[in-house]
Amino acid sequence: MLGRVFKAYDIRGTYPDLLSDQMAWQIGWGAARFLFAEAEAQGQNSPMMRNIVVGRDMRQSSPTLVAQLIDGVQAFGGDVIDVGLVDTPFVYFAVNHLGCAGGVMVTASHNPPQYNGFKICKIEAKPVGEATGLADVRKYAATADKGRSTRDGRVEKRDLWDAYRQHVLRFLDMGGKSLKVVIDASNGMAGTMVPKIFGNKGKDIEGLEIVELNFDNSKGEFVHEPNPLVASNLAQLQKAVVDKKADLGICFDGDADRCVVVDENGEIIGCDHLTAVLAASALEQRPGASIVYDLRSTKAVEETIRELGGKPIRSRVGHVFMKQEMATHRCQFGGELSGHFYFRKNFNADSGAIAMATVLSVLAKSGKTMSELTAPAKKYFQSGEINFEIEEQDEALDALREEYAGVAEIDDLDGVTIDAFAGKGWWCNVRKSNTEPLLRLNVEARTRESLEEILAELSPKLGTRVDH
Repeated sequence: MLGRVFKAYDIRGTYPDLLSDQMAWQIGWGAARFLFAEAEAQGQNSPMMRNIVVGRDMRQSSPTLVAQLIDGVQAFGGDVIDVGLVDTPFVYFAVNHLGCAGGVMVTASHNPPQYNGFKICKIEAKPVGEATGLADVRKYAATADKGRSTRDGRVEKRDLWDAYRQHVLRFLDMGGKSLKVVIDASNGMAGTMVPKIFGNKGKDIEGLEIVELNFDNSKGEFVHEPNPLVASNLAQLQKAVVDKKADLGICFDGDADRCVVVDENGEIIGCDHLTAVLAASALEQRPGASIVYDLRSTKAVEETIRELGGKPIRSRVGHVFMKQEMATHRCQFGGELSGHFYFRKNFNADSGAIAMATVLSVLAKSGKTMSELTAPAKKYFQSGEINFEIEEQDEALDALREEYAGVAEIDDLDGVTIDAFAGKGWWCNVRKSNTEPLLRLNVEARTRESLEEILAELSPKLGTRVDH
């Protein structure tokens, strides 16, 4: 049963049928064994390295799962610092702030309320995915025996909101300007995080006015799915931005590690377009720096970075890979199409709160509207991600490589990228889904006509289109 809830980047399933209390205990025991072994292997032996930070989101099942998880950590002999009801980036901060062996956040992120799960990170909040330790956690959890565990660690509850607030606000500088922003917390952890950091309706920040939407997270239920990547989930925010004559809108996902921005006209800003804007700001702070970006991003991201003297770093999709590239290349900033934004001064980790602070700072200082700020990055035509159902995924990818090898540059960094942009004015990426028999297609072209033509050419080769 454990194998059904372990995914590529985290642990997730419906509660209590797929993800049970017993599993939570086993996962606590397995995570403790893995994290302490990692710390020991790196020669880390300070007293704090016997501690694991544990936080949780607002779901109804989270308190029970936290209690079982903590019991499992204690049973292995580990100590726990319980930081309570927090956003996921809070856990990343706490691990670094306190110097712990790692952390576990109990959350199912953007999934419906019947789901829950665990996001695990190790020393310095480095991500734990299938290839970076999650397989070991699963193996150890499968061997955990509640009846035979006798070691008992301690639990300490800690309130770190003041320290976290100070950390996030280092990224905020509105230069004395005033901004009105509509925040849709999606009934998730942004409903706790935003008031704690920025004050109720922004009152703690001079010049900032926040219009709050869906901030009540007391019931663990959602007015709309807490996934800002689905356009329909942004309709309420878009209308409010226009009605309130706000400068921008921001929608967070359930655990507030991702966000999507809407401009003053209620138009959704692509996360790659926002990456180009924030990359320019990052390069002002640190000229010549490396900037990492999701390989599905518009060509305008790479072009912007190069034009400003930076070093563009293409990354595989997923926070595990983005964070690895951040560390390897000492990147100043990183952006992903999923709404994750990464910051060197945030331990290379992603943060919805810091993304919000950075966007507010850049917009206030620019003297422009949000639409004007992002317009230069919107110079090409994009398909968005299109899913195709097909069982023979590898065969389809091989056929693409063979067919286009003579007319385009091909690379296999993540799926297959076919780049005919210089000659024919288009490029695309086709990737396999981690969990379903799907191929995911992203296409960009210099003209709308070219986009439609290449979509018509590629689509029959990829299976049956699935619109969801």
